[in-house]
Amino acid sequence: MSISLSSLIFLPIWINVAEIQQGGPDEKEKTTALKDLLSRIDLDELMKKDEPPLDFPDTLEGFEYAFNEKGQLRHIKTGEPFVFNYREDLHRWNQKRYEALGEIITKYVYELLEKDCNLQKISIPVDATDSEPKSFIFMSEDALTNPQKLMVLIHGSGVVRAGQWARRLIINEDLDSGTQIPFIKRAVDEGYGVIVLNPNENYIEVEKPKMHKWSSDGTDEPAEKRERRDKVSKETKKRRDFYEKYRNPQKEKEMMQLFIRENGSPEEHAIYVWDHFIAQSAAENVFFVAHSYGGLAFVELMIQREADVKSKVTAVALTDSVHNVWHQEAGKTIREWMRENCCNWVSSSEPLDTSVESMLPDCPRVSAGTDRHELTSWKSFPSIFKFFAEASEAKSSSQKPALTRRSHRIKHEEL
Repeated sequence: MSISLSSLIFLPIWINVAEIQQGGPDEKEKTTALKDLLSRIDLDELMKKDEPPLDFPDTLEGFEYAFNEKGQLRHIKTGEPFVFNYREDLHRWNQKRYEALGEIITKYVYELLEKDCNLQKISIPVDATDSEPKSFIFMSEDALTNPQKLMVLIHGSGVVRAGQWARRLIINEDLDSGTQIPFIKRAVDEGYGVIVLNPNENYIEVEKPKMHKWSSDGTDEPAEKRERRDKVSKETKKRRDFYEKYRNPQKEKEMMQLFIRENGSPEEHAIYVWDHFIAQSAAENVFFVAHSYGGLAFVELMIQREADVKSKVTAVALTDSVHNVWHQEAGKTIREWMRENCCNWVSSSEPLDTSVESMLPDCPRVSAGTDRHELTSWKSFPSIFKFFAEASEAKSSSQKPALTRRSHRIKHEEL
């Protein structure tokens, strides 16, 4: 019979627990402490020897990577794509390295939005004080003054930030598929104003202050009581240090989150940007492109600002949206408006724009021409602009967009 390494590591602890459980109340407290220790120990971390420091470069050049003329991330010496498993059997370290690179990618995309797309970085809340946490969005110079068309881009949830669809695509594929830059450039070329939302930038992280406990100088305290208290304190510190050794082997800083006023969630952010920017814009036709959770944020915006959205928004392109009109309690009038003015390009192995049936009575669903969730925005790129052009033309001629007249719409109405 074979015995795993983990069994050998934990066997003495389990024996100790069994022995302690036979004791009295004091021993039960020790049992609780030991069980707490077992719950905190990550075996993967325990078995790692000499994990390298979590000290990574803060530039692409430091990582020895750069984007080539095709927008692909390549090693500057070997020309090879990014390698996740840089060190074998050190998954945690490799993941931290990947995350560090991801933060650099985020800043790189921000720079492209300003320098390559000529967008302006706008701080929010608009009335923020110097000392409070802030976020930001990006806008074209004519976003609020363009009288004709305005395009609003909303990405999904997770680590992505303004200007990105999927970090994984940026690192492993290219900038075109993973960022919103192709949408922005084409929108500008076709005369749209542009606003790029940043719905995941909900808080800033600061180092958690260390707690200082009040302690008596013990002047009026009996010597025996003071000695017992000091002994308990030392044991507590020893146990805490033992826990910390395994919970935080690299002695990483403890961080806390300070949420941004009125932008503490993607839904709040969408409503805030609507109230302070989109609703104030001069555009006669506003168009939304919302990916994944961005679709849910848009539906929530509709629920909260139904009349305003209906009067200003001409069409909405969703890409593999995770919204749910039932769970979000969208009313009948909202569902009817979505059937007429929205289209959801979903992940599917069917050819691009092929109708896909849905059990939900909201907007039409068509194939994005890919079964990969993160690629749906890029693959449906040409169809989305065509959809917006048809919607704009239909509005000016008081007709319905061609996409909303498909046969599957009748099935929704029959439901």
